[in-house]
Amino acid sequence: MNPLIQLRHTLHQYPEIAGEEHQTAQRILDFFKPLKPDEILEKLGGTGLAFIFKGKNPGKRLLFRCELDALPIEEKGKPSYKSSILGKGHLCGHDGHMAIICGLGEKLSKKRPEFGEVVLLFQPAEETGQGAKAVLEDSRFEEIRPDFAFALHNLPGYPLHQIITRKGTFAAGSTGMKLNFFGKTSHAAHPEDGNNPAETISKLILALPQIRNSIPGFTLATVIHIQLGSLAFGTSAGKGSLSLTLRAFDQKNLELLIQKVEEKAKELAAVDQLQLEIEFLESFAVSKNNPDAANLAQQAFEDFNLAVIENTEPFRWSEDFGLFSQTCPSYLFGLGAGESCPQLHEPTYDFPDELIETGVRIFERIIQKETLQRD
Repeated sequence: MNPLIQLRHTLHQYPEIAGEEHQTAQRILDFFKPLKPDEILEKLGGTGLAFIFKGKNPGKRLLFRCELDALPIEEKGKPSYKSSILGKGHLCGHDGHMAIICGLGEKLSKKRPEFGEVVLLFQPAEETGQGAKAVLEDSRFEEIRPDFAFALHNLPGYPLHQIITRKGTFAAGSTGMKLNFFGKTSHAAHPEDGNNPAETISKLILALPQIRNSIPGFTLATVIHIQLGSLAFGTSAGKGSLSLTLRAFDQKNLELLIQKVEEKAKELAAVDQLQLEIEFLESFAVSKNNPDAANLAQQAFEDFNLAVIENTEPFRWSEDFGLFSQTCPSYLFGLGAGESCPQLHEPTYDFPDELIETGVRIFERIIQKETLQRD
């Protein structure tokens, strides 16, 4: 069996979720040590790893990023290498993305770039939106801050090996927002003696469409959870929470949406004499493609005669790579995983091994194209 496929199967069999990717990182480290990268950064942003391959001459630094983490979902498929960890599985394809970057490492080990540097980044905690932030805030990131950053994501529902791309915004930014309201409990027979946040939460939900419509461009405010008091029929609730996922195709619009929801919640809480606490969870920046980085990738697609489709609209889902695109010229594209492949995060999903070679070839050609276009 191809060593990269074998590696992918091993990673698949031993998944680790966000923030717990210690064994996964060790397996990647063991794979790279014989490849003799020029520098290795360990525990980057937590469990992250970066492998640096330096060219003979000065030039641009290119970064290629993949993800270490799996999902807290039980795998229901039946591959011979099925997850051995109950309730956890590589059901998004990060195992395959890691295998691609490992394959690129093999290529660079045999032939360093002629100019500049290549950084291969294995990022932790993509699924929770915490990993990119942790990596970027690590003081050692300045050692690998790239001129261009690249990433791919396999996409079920598209023909195998097809490229899915888009100019400008590729995927939405999003954030989880939990609004906690605190009032006062009372006997259910005398609700007027307490302060129940039910009506305030209802008013805020009803205000969401108006808030969205006040912002130009695509936005979403999805109610995902409501909690009010406890199941005690003699008690009028004294606390409650509303959890939302806010989403937009433009980073400024996302920030404006967050601001407007927060302002409305504070206004309603003040009128109804409730205390308010706000939490933000699983925040993802908008993934925006840089034209120069896109040009390098487009040339690679053409060289391999790959079918390319241009999305008319950004994807509504979010990717933690978006934070890189907000800080340096970046490019994220999709790679078709097959029209009959189960969707991402489904319990029977499994990354198609055929995509590993395609991903390696594309990334290797991007490096070659940048060398040809050096200043």
